[in-house]
Amino acid sequence: MSHIHHRMLGRKSSHRVAMLRNLVQSLIEHESIRTTYPRAKEAQKVAENLITLARKNTDASKNEAKKYLYTHELNSKLFGEIRERYANRDGGYTRVLHIEPYNGDAAPSAILELVDGPKDMRFAMTAKAVARNTYEGTPVHPITKTNIEKVTRFRMNGKEEFQRVVKYFVARFEKNNGNEKGSSPGQNTSPTNTTGDASSGILVSPA
Repeated sequence: MSHIHHRMLGRKSSHRVAMLRNLVQSLIEHESIRTTYPRAKEAQKVAENLITLARKNTDASKNEAKKYLYTHELNSKLFGEIRERYANRDGGYTRVLHIEPYNGDAAPSAILELVDGPKDMRFAMTAKAVARNTYEGTPVHPITKTNIEKVTRFRMNGKEEFQRVVKYFVARFEKNNGNEKGSSPGQNTSPTNTTGDASSGILVSPA
């Protein structure tokens, strides 16, 4: 992992590495985190590299991953559940989504998430869009059709899971007269709020 070049991000090298390590560890644990856009893009590079190491599943790749993931639980998840999830996907394991700045911060914010997981926001929002079309009796937009293919292509039982979530949202629309309330079943789409502390590089929850 040491060969990855990181942008400065306004920090000394040791603090920057600590910040990125904490972001990536939080991503592996929670599968979705919210931070600034520049930090999300840098953490994305490290996360993609870690998952590539997991797919190799060798003693050398495991030792390399331990340089970033210090706990047995995170390494077990990376080389178990996450490796199996992406067995048939060559890259593109993560996604960065622009969001509105939070807490009045003017810095550009973003969500960094693992795709095809329980907190895949694009999967949930695409299902919600189709549910809205179903509820209103309107045709599905061509862009939405393209997104359906993207979010289900590599997901285990993707088509079946997608239809299950669509049905859930349709039921929510019917219950609330067209208004959707609540997250999808098994789809906790709320990312973990994280940011790098300016002095220590330790992750903290924004107040």
